[in-house]
Amino acid sequence: MPKSDILDIITPDQALIVLKQLAVQDPKIKKKAREIALGLVDDVDVEGVTEEVFWALDSIAVEDVWDRSGSKRDGYVDPGDAAWEVFEEALDPFLDSLRKCHKLGLTLQAKRHCMGILKGICRFEKESKSEFKSWAVDAPGEYFVSTYQEWRQKQISASRRHSF
Repeated sequence: MPKSDILDIITPDQALIVLKQLAVQDPKIKKKAREIALGLVDDVDVEGVTEEVFWALDSIAVEDVWDRSGSKRDGYVDPGDAAWEVFEEALDPFLDSLRKCHKLGLTLQAKRHCMGILKGICRFEKESKSEFKSWAVDAPGEYFVSTYQEWRQKQISASRRHSF
């Protein structure tokens, strides 16, 4: 009976530990790992991000708002505030990707992430029939503006750093 390869059965966290240890021990492996990682984040599909953002927002259940709002042990949570919180949580993974691109100096990829996020928000605002949408009426517009402003500020900062 053939033995399984240990690399096929370890957890993702364990695989990350192995990769980091190899990278510390061998500069060639570290360089190759960086090239592979850059390839994974290099190609940002704007339409793919748009689609993912739209579905993340459109799939929010109004019950999520209801579950978070109302009388709580430590006070009262307004349904509108709960709706904004749920909206923000749905956008967080996409904003995290945008921020990672900025942190890595990947300005084109950051721009493409931003474009996808903004298009996804617009699509949600225009096309969604979700009952949740009526609880977060101003959230799409506010998050559109704040996302654009965050991206723009990082772009300006990056261009200033590179101009010196």
